Amino acid sequence: MKEQKSIPVTKTQRSAKFVKTGIQIGGNYIKHYSKKLFNPDLSRDELNEDNATDIYKSLSELKGSALKIAQMLSMDKNILPKSYVDKFTQSQYNAPPLSGPLIVRTFSKSFGKPPEKIFDKFNLKSTNAASIGQVHTAELNGKKLAVKIQYPGVGDSISSDLKLVKPFAFRLLNMSEKDLNIYIKEVEERLLEETDYELEVRRSIQFSEACRNLSNVVFPTYYPELSGKRIISMDWIEGMHLKEFLKTNPSQELRNKIGQALWDFYNFQQHELKAVHADPHPGNFLITPDEKLGVIDFGCIKEMPDDFYFPFFSLISTDIINDKEKTIEAFRKLEMILPNDNEQQITFYHKMYLEMIVLFAKPYTSRTFDFDNPDFFQQLYNYGDKISKMPEFKQARGVKHFIYVNRTNFGLYTILQELKAVVNTDTYKPHIK
Repeated sequence: MKEQKSIPVTKTQRSAKFVKTGIQIGGNYIKHYSKKLFNPDLSRDELNEDNATDIYKSLSELKGSALKIAQMLSMDKNILPKSYVDKFTQSQYNAPPLSGPLIVRTFSKSFGKPPEKIFDKFNLKSTNAASIGQVHTAELNGKKLAVKIQYPGVGDSISSDLKLVKPFAFRLLNMSEKDLNIYIKEVEERLLEETDYELEVRRSIQFSEACRNLSNVVFPTYYPELSGKRIISMDWIEGMHLKEFLKTNPSQELRNKIGQALWDFYNFQQHELKAVHADPHPGNFLITPDEKLGVIDFGCIKEMPDDFYFPFFSLISTDIINDKEKTIEAFRKLEMILPNDNEQQITFYHKMYLEMIVLFAKPYTSRTFDFDNPDFFQQLYNYGDKISKMPEFKQARGVKHFIYVNRTNFGLYTILQELKAVVNTDTYKPHIK
């Protein structure tokens, strides 16, 4: 992939990039409707493809929060047209990398010297480039390291980027403005944490230590003395990303083993730590040569306060769901049913959310679950499609914690589906008062 020699850093430069992309998209619409004059049955496929290509190209050059949102949206197959999902999925694995001179400049700013003065060997060509940073290999004292370097200007441009990306998100997501503002605010809080690499190193050490007794899950060792605000140094873990792993046609036994490690990793955190690795896209995991799950990124952590954790998990792990009054009480605590709702609205939202919870909880309600179950996922997509068309769901509902907790759990389900794993779901259960 061609290296990127510069990155728009200032608000003016980044804003100009968005304006240019907006003009390109306007041109795509004109082209589409011109063709439609001569062919009234023309579908939106070509328009979506052109828009997705232009938007992804722009976001991948901007990097940062703009590209991160594309990455998040690509994980929800239900929100966007297929062409957007296909294009945005690239951001899970690879975006255009920054050139060597930009990398050297970042090191010099952070440590006062270039990388070759810090490491015995440093490869200026990146091995992986994603939304917020890119990874380089290095060697020190005979040990191979992974060095993650944050793109210039990413941390300083989050708020302004999100304001610029809002019109695109508004059109793509079809949310009410209030709903979108809650979404953007929660994303902004997590992204501000995710661009704080000193916080990430502390959390990485803390979480890998807390999870160290999990079977078949491994973590790199982190080096705070070789890390800083924009740089993280850790052990290099050999392994394949999910896409590469699946191309090797692994046995069902191995798929189940990796799937079980992933399930345990997530549910241990949710129920024992009440805080969870909230970025379950495949680029954050490796399958190692000795058949273990390597977790290589703890940038995005979502903490779950008690007033969210207890009502939410009581719905999927107890018989509360069979008691209408207790279910409605939990829905009120979670702001899925609002104080001003009338009886008709309460009945409607109780029915709709009950359908969602029963569906979502299926993996939790049996000892094992086969994630190679097309009916289960079709029901999930059908439900999402159904409520997306309902005017009752245009207003904001649900506390802000749903944004990342739902993203985490549906992301987990999606990876397990790609693995076609059969998982023992009875390992780490919710702790409900």
